[in-house]
Amino acid sequence: MDYQTISLECENGLCVITLQRPDVMNALNAQMRAELLHAMREHGAQARVVILTGAGRAFCSGQDLGDGNVAQIDLERVLRDEYEPLLREIVACPVPVVAAVNGAAAGAGANLALACDVVIAAESAVFIQAFTRIGLMPDAGGTWWLPRQVGLARAMGAALFAERISARQAADWGMIWETVSDDVFEAHWRARAAHLAQGPSVAYRNIKQALQASSGNGLDEQLELEARLQGECGESRDFREGVLAFREKRAADFEGR
Repeated sequence: MDYQTISLECENGLCVITLQRPDVMNALNAQMRAELLHAMREHGAQARVVILTGAGRAFCSGQDLGDGNVAQIDLERVLRDEYEPLLREIVACPVPVVAAVNGAAAGAGANLALACDVVIAAESAVFIQAFTRIGLMPDAGGTWWLPRQVGLARAMGAALFAERISARQAADWGMIWETVSDDVFEAHWRARAAHLAQGPSVAYRNIKQALQASSGNGLDEQLELEARLQGECGESRDFREGVLAFREKRAADFEGR
């Protein structure tokens, strides 16, 4: 696929997907959603880590309100046919997906970031559930992720008031993993991603599966799932290498087999 709204950088196990519409703060139009979905399907499972970030001063400003006659858009169809497949692809990706939030993440752009496994934000970044500013409610998974990450009270306030949440506040709330100063932001997330790329990919895949299932499972179901998935980890080359490296007092050389 000839990408027009995103760019790809895939090497050394890392696949960096950069939103490339900086003139509109990387707003999501139909073409970008299609290209993101294609990139995740084609490159997600082949990498060891996927990173989603934005070009310019924003991560993603959400739905492109200049994309056609917005008032006549069938929002339910767009969410079901274009947003949902993309969000599900991110969640189902068998390798860690990191959102490197370089600037403003608003509306569906904020929730695109929250769909990722780990969010690392520059200190200048902000998160805004901006939907009520135009008479809408949070979508793109926001009503699912927010209350699970920050609790109902904070999720309700963020959704109703549509106020800016700083990266520091988002980290303090548990909405994101961490925030770092702008001057070291890219070097930091690249180092974090490289660390994950060298890690035990079977364990990472099973961690994602277990944690995603936990909110819908009772204790017995979760313990059963843990045991099954840990059994898979125990049969992996990574586990054998990890134990051997521990005994030999050296760094493990994981290959994900």
